[in-house]
This record gives sequence, structure tokens and C-alpha cells, in this order.
Amino acid sequence: MSIDYDGRRFRKLGGGDGTCAEYHQRGDLVWAVFEGGRVRRGTITGTCDAAGVLRLAYTMVLDTGEVIAGHSTNSPQRHGGTLVLREVWERYGEHAETGVSYLEEIPAAVPAGVAR
Repeated sequence: MSIDYDGRRFRKLGGGDGTCAEYHQRGDLVWAVFEGGRVRRGTITGTCDAAGVLRLAYTMVLDTGEVIAGHSTNSPQRHGGTLVLREVWERYGEHAETGVSYLEEIPAAVPAGVAR
């Protein structure tokens, strides 16, 4: 599944807490900035392989002032017409934890006056 992530936006599956990431891509290099919900600001940087799998490092600052760092491997899946990333993540240091999350693509906004 070859995917160009440039300009795509993702949030936690089901809408989440309002955190939204906007991805950019140049060749196999991928990066994003995210914020919302409890996240004041976060960044992601990594690579994308030919199958669309992302290998990423991330940092974020929460509304509590906590700084979180970790890495994840995100595998693309299709659910209906929606692109979903299965994210296997690990946090480092005092916030050490592992888990699996799902991120869904946020559809591009439809301009006013355009029928769906």
C-alpha cells in the first residue's frame, strides 16, 4: 500500500480528545506537528517505507508541563473508505509505557456550497 502522507491529518480513532496531527512528506522523510486536548505541542519525525509503514520518534508537552518522548511504528489499514494507522508505541524515561493506538484520517473539509 503506497501512501503519500503529505497534507493528511490524523486524530485518535473515534474522534479522541481533540488532538490533531498534520503530516508532511518529502521522499521517505515524514514529519508532523500535533496539538489539542491535553497536548500543548508535539512533533513527530521519521521515515515511510514502500508499504506505507511509518517509523517515528516523537516528543510532546502536555498541559501539565510534562515532557513525553518515545517512538512508534504505524501500519496503514483501510476501514471502509477511511485510512487508519495502527500505532505500536513506546514511551521513555519516567513516563515509560507501551501500547497500541489507532489513528484515523480526518477527511479534507468540503468547501462551502459544494455538495457531497
